Amino acid sequence: MPLGLTLGSLGRAMRRKRLSSLDILSSKRAPRDYYKGKNCKPTGFHTRKGGYVIVDEKLPRFVVPDLTDFKLKPYVSQCARDLTASTTSSTSAETTENKS
Repeated sequence: MPLGLTLGSLGRAMRRKRLSSLDILSSKRAPRDYYKGKNCKPTGFHTRKGGYVIVDEKLPRFVVPDLTDFKLKPYVSQCARDLTASTTSSTSAETTENKS
């Protein structure tokens, strides 16, 4: 019987865990020297005298294909018309008429 009482109280203690301790760690809740950053990769390193050396291998390289003879335009309007739905619904209606 005492074992059941201790397990029950242990379960209640685990359920009453503070939600504030589960928050995301920020610089306001962390030690004074904590720096979270913005989740970006470093492009170099700091020197002993306070300088910063950029390493060329760490810089991002973007591979852009040649789009000179490409049919589509780079801009898509936010209020584009849905032409494919109207053509597919008319073709599906024609196929159902042909079957019956």
